[in-house]
Amino acid sequence: MMIKEISEIVEKACKNRTNYFGYGAWTHHILPVVKYAKLMAKKLGADEEIVEIAALLHDYASVKDRKLYEEHHVHGARLAEMILKKYDYPPQRIREVKHCILSHRGSRMAKKLTSEALCVADADSMAHFDSVSSLFFLAFFSHKMDIDEANDWIAKKLERSWKKLSPAAKEIIKDKHEACKLVLGSRK
Repeated sequence: MMIKEISEIVEKACKNRTNYFGYGAWTHHILPVVKYAKLMAKKLGADEEIVEIAALLHDYASVKDRKLYEEHHVHGARLAEMILKKYDYPPQRIREVKHCILSHRGSRMAKKLTSEALCVADADSMAHFDSVSSLFFLAFFSHKMDIDEANDWIAKKLERSWKKLSPAAKEIIKDKHEACKLVLGSRK
């Protein structure tokens, strides 16, 4: 019940007109992150509940308030704690969820001290390969890039995402990685 309600909270924030990233943040990023996080949890024997909650909330601060984007991992951990306390979620488990959120950003290279944190960080990168269209949306809408700039930016982002993945995640996503390289490199 709690996970369903958290899911509804995040989806509602994604539907809000003030969400700079649009509803696609839900459909094309958060849901794929949840899918891959749960898959990775099964593969690595991680706590699936911790992983699913953290995956749902990992970008919550960004969609709730764009001004929080640069440090959304920090704000997201704080917001997750507030939400989870309302459910009387155990303090140790709240710390585990917060660690997953704090360490999910590949650009920050934070140490993943638990298998759960690795699952969420991997899933965040893996989702990019499922939702290349959402990366084009970001490139065109958010970053105001032209076609060539967007193509190059996305190709580089996907390569960075690939390099950050654990071997287990690379094994799962390798076909999509190769397909993306083929499509994005086809104009050269």
